[in-house]
Amino acid sequence: MASPANTSYRSANSGPKRNRTLLIVLIVIAALVAVLISAELYVRHNVKQCMAQQLESELGSQVDVGLSWKPVLLQAIDKNVPYITVTSDDSSFGPAKDMHVTAKVNDIELTDKGGGTIGSSTADVDWSTAGILATIQAQPFGQLVSGVTADPTAGTLSFQVIGLAELTVRPQVMDGKVDIETVEASVLGLGLPTDLVSGIVDVLGDSLQTLPLGMSATSLTITDGGLQMSMAGGAYTMPEASPEAQATGGGCSLL
Repeated sequence: MASPANTSYRSANSGPKRNRTLLIVLIVIAALVAVLISAELYVRHNVKQCMAQQLESELGSQVDVGLSWKPVLLQAIDKNVPYITVTSDDSSFGPAKDMHVTAKVNDIELTDKGGGTIGSSTADVDWSTAGILATIQAQPFGQLVSGVTADPTAGTLSFQVIGLAELTVRPQVMDGKVDIETVEASVLGLGLPTDLVSGIVDVLGDSLQTLPLGMSATSLTITDGGLQMSMAGGAYTMPEASPEAQATGGGCSLL
């Protein structure tokens, strides 16, 4: 039978042992948490970069990608991304220059080859009169156009041609596409050259109809500073990364 002195001695020693064990467990847990956080930040950064590369070819410019709340390490298991947000300050749809685009892409399923599918998407475009003018002036006939003004009340854009003439058009959405209606095209009461009018109208149409990710236009509004357009899209298949990109770890195959 243990004496009271021995029992007291063992109790005194068991306390420090339990404390040391608890401390070791806490250190191990803290280390694991730190490793997981570091891995999550590292993989999240890489995934944002590779998804930006996927979308840059669609938007024609560099983009900033924001990921959903879902941990990327979990996405590595199920290869499902709830959504991403995309922002671009210099998008180029067709010949367009200087478009500002904000978009949200939902229900992304990624493949091991860097491609994937999209469930749906939405986007808002802001195209200033300065961007519209830069787009027109980049064309062979562009130097004939000296300015662009917007009239929100009439819903029109007017192009000043060779300082004397004015071409006025009304962009509007019809059946998911943008139609450009010529409202007026004259100089001193005489009609503008047909080739010049059709050239401007065609460039505007190509800029507003070459939409990314299989989207369609849903609305278009003329503002004091230019035009704003909303788009929406359904299921869409993203192209797989090229064999060269796959060989070097390109695409979004990290997931």
